[in-house]
Amino acid sequence: MTTPSRSMPPESLPSVAPVARLIEEFHKLPGIGPKSAQRLAYHLVRMSTEDARALAEAILAVKEGIGLCGQCQNITDRDPCALCGNVNRDHTAICVVEQALDVLALERTRAFKGVYHVLHGLISPMNDVGPEDLKVRELLRRLEDDKIKEIVLALNPNLTGEATAMYIQRLIKPLGIRVTRLARGLPIGGELEYADEMTLIRAFEGRQELS
Repeated sequence: MTTPSRSMPPESLPSVAPVARLIEEFHKLPGIGPKSAQRLAYHLVRMSTEDARALAEAILAVKEGIGLCGQCQNITDRDPCALCGNVNRDHTAICVVEQALDVLALERTRAFKGVYHVLHGLISPMNDVGPEDLKVRELLRRLEDDKIKEIVLALNPNLTGEATAMYIQRLIKPLGIRVTRLARGLPIGGELEYADEMTLIRAFEGRQELS
């Protein structure tokens, strides 16, 4: 089979079923528009069979070898994950975040020494996402351990983050556990994933207890 010329633009890709399907699958990825999907498909068509196989094997390895930690719900290749299994972490404090990428962002600051809990989303009625769609039940199950002293709500400072924080606060406050949230150094409408390390450090240091 003839490999497309290096000068062939993405728009000139042959409209054959495998290529069309590849473009469609790329288009499903977050942040990938139609043009980007075409360019990625074009790149893969040009790749050597060995490189394409290596990419496919890497994707399969992630899907087959990665799961969720039974404690914090973070993505991991072991259970419990490396953070939950670390006896040097402060297991009396749990930092609640929206997604796994937030754990990476916060860990880069080295400001938090406790453990995490990943919700895998935020409450958003407009998108038909309710508390039952998040890992809230798993969080409450962890709070049955009397050792938990503090819950840090490190959710994005936007409408869905605020709604989720208020919901979790109402559930936890009657349990007598201290509930705090990051200081307002984070910009309204911003996301933890993209905040710089100094902003996150100051947000942790200035966290306040919710009444």
